[in-house]
Amino acid sequence: MMSTRQKQRDYLFDNYKALLVLLVVIGHFIELSYKNNELLGDMKWVIVSFHMPAFIFISGYFSKRELPFGKLVQKLLVPYLVYEVIYYLLYVYVIDKPTELYLLHPKFSLWYIQALFIWRLITPYVKKIPYHMIFAVAAGLLIGCSGISDNFLSIPRVLVFYPFFLAGIHFEREKLIRFRNMKWQWIAGAGVAVWIGGFVLNIFPTNYSPKIFYGRYNYEYLGQGMVEGMFVRLICYAIGFGMTFGLMLLMSEKEAKVSYIGTRTMAVYLFHGLIYSFMKGTSGILSGVNTLAESAMLLAFCVAITLLFSARQFTVLTDAVASIPLEKIGESFIKALGNIKVTQQDLIFGK
Repeated sequence: MMSTRQKQRDYLFDNYKALLVLLVVIGHFIELSYKNNELLGDMKWVIVSFHMPAFIFISGYFSKRELPFGKLVQKLLVPYLVYEVIYYLLYVYVIDKPTELYLLHPKFSLWYIQALFIWRLITPYVKKIPYHMIFAVAAGLLIGCSGISDNFLSIPRVLVFYPFFLAGIHFEREKLIRFRNMKWQWIAGAGVAVWIGGFVLNIFPTNYSPKIFYGRYNYEYLGQGMVEGMFVRLICYAIGFGMTFGLMLLMSEKEAKVSYIGTRTMAVYLFHGLIYSFMKGTSGILSGVNTLAESAMLLAFCVAITLLFSARQFTVLTDAVASIPLEKIGESFIKALGNIKVTQQDLIFGK
């Protein structure tokens, strides 16, 4: 007999998160080779157009309950600091990559944890501002005009992706039920098919880079003027929201064999980055994927490590890090902050 807790699980979101975390893994591992063949190139475009917007939307949906500052520090800021140290040790002592412990410049995918901390910290206040969604979108557009380092406190991505987090905060499950009852799955399916098919059939223009969806780069870096950059980013917002809701309408609400992965996404998200960084820093294998057979092997590898890091043992580790008593790390945290040196060059150019 299923427990009450199991009955109350929303498997639609578990299944959705399982898909998204796999796409995160694939998106990272094909980064160095997606230009080598059309399959990986098309996959890169489709994946980056919605996987982080959808992930962030779901994070917002499950962040409706406000947490006290101390709990946010324990659940997000402390893990961020721990994993920053782990990445630092990997870079310096394993792959021999020159770096420093720049706590204000998150390494690799750790920007997401830092962004979650900021979003959850500011959202209770932002929600009190009339028309805050409009202001959030405007901030996401305007930050593209800035020359601020794309990695300093993850500010560009924090602002660009914030509308998706806010949308998740405001989203009500009943709306999805209503749209499903109205048979919107057909429309959603057609929209998703058109977006994917457009790349397969080479319909969409290719004069842009998939980096327009990354959220971290300004318009100058992307080779765009201010007006063009804002227009393109608005289109990216529309695609991100459209794909997020479209796939949500199509996602199964039934428990599947892989549904459990959706409850263990943090472990997959964190540990796959260590493997990727190691392989990227010690060999050229990821940039040498050219043929369809090699691409298939790489995708199979991504599925394998997703399954590996979704094992319960890895989630036990991430849960333990997110449960470290604050009183035991307070002194170390204060010392770490005291060692951070922020200069004007850091603020403008980053590290």
